Amino acid sequence: MGLTAGIVGLPNVGKSTLFNAITKKNILAANYPFATIEPNVGIVTVKDERLEYLAEQESPERVIPTAYEFIDIAGLVKGASKGEGLGNKFLSHIREVDAICEVVRCFKDPNITHVEGDIDPIRDIEIIDLELIISDLDIVNNRLDKIEKKAVTSKDKEALEEVSALRKVKYVLEQNIPARRLEYTEDEDKILKNFNLLTKKPIIYMANVSEEDIKTGNEYVEMVKEHASKENAKVVMLSAKVESELSELSDEDRDLFLEDLGIEESGLDKLIRATYDLLGLATFFTAGKDECKAWTFRKGMKAPECAGIIHSDFEKGFIRAEVTSFEDYKEFGGEKGAKENGRMRLEGKEYLMQDGDIVFFRFNV
Repeated sequence: MGLTAGIVGLPNVGKSTLFNAITKKNILAANYPFATIEPNVGIVTVKDERLEYLAEQESPERVIPTAYEFIDIAGLVKGASKGEGLGNKFLSHIREVDAICEVVRCFKDPNITHVEGDIDPIRDIEIIDLELIISDLDIVNNRLDKIEKKAVTSKDKEALEEVSALRKVKYVLEQNIPARRLEYTEDEDKILKNFNLLTKKPIIYMANVSEEDIKTGNEYVEMVKEHASKENAKVVMLSAKVESELSELSDEDRDLFLEDLGIEESGLDKLIRATYDLLGLATFFTAGKDECKAWTFRKGMKAPECAGIIHSDFEKGFIRAEVTSFEDYKEFGGEKGAKENGRMRLEGKEYLMQDGDIVFFRFNV
């Protein structure tokens, strides 16, 4: 299960600089609007000390962490939906992502222009919201134009349910309210999932601050936090400048730099943790001499579903899962010790996978 996030924001908020830093790419990050025209895609590996420990014990040929894919698109401006700037057609590049990461400028710098003239994070968020809302409305209206009349005439149950769900989301979008602020039934969720509405996706606000404010934050960050609290969104405070500097350092120097700044983790680490929490994600492991690998799954998934993440045949022919928690693996010196102490469990089809499970799937196809 790959994890993907689309990075959005106004021009000159530090969006491309941040993407550059966290993915260690060298893309254009200039002090003028529209520096990013084509979408940039970068993949970062998710650091997990548990996987590193497993690798130390197993000495495998390969160690494969989970990955996080970021897609950086052109900066949006007010009126993009009407063709201002580069327009909003490139929003299609991020319709497939799991979450939206919105970079919000929370720093003052006279040398970096702001397209709106001054610093106001809430106004900036509302501009982005409006452009995403208009893009979503186009999709909803186009679909309704195709099926609404026919559904009402034919009285087809599935078509009427789709029309109902689309009308519901259309109403809030027309009030300039993001779709994520509504509550949906399970059936409505299933229907709307097909449309990949941007404003329905979970959102994380990345409050970009100066290096001086990285530890304490500032009034702008507090404004973003208050706004986020109204829609169950996450806020990650970071500094694109600091992330750029960290990306150039070795692991040892990186740790020393963070210590000098008085912070425990990088913005990227905070972002990954916030995303996993927001999306309800967790990690299980497979470990052996050939390979130690981390796998991302959604909390609430059963053993066969998680087996299917590895290969569809594993799910089809699932027999059982041999499960050891990471804590037991570590305490008893590996899989063998855990098994000898009765800590390796045989789990069936109804077992709910837990974060940190080390699993060997038995299957037969």
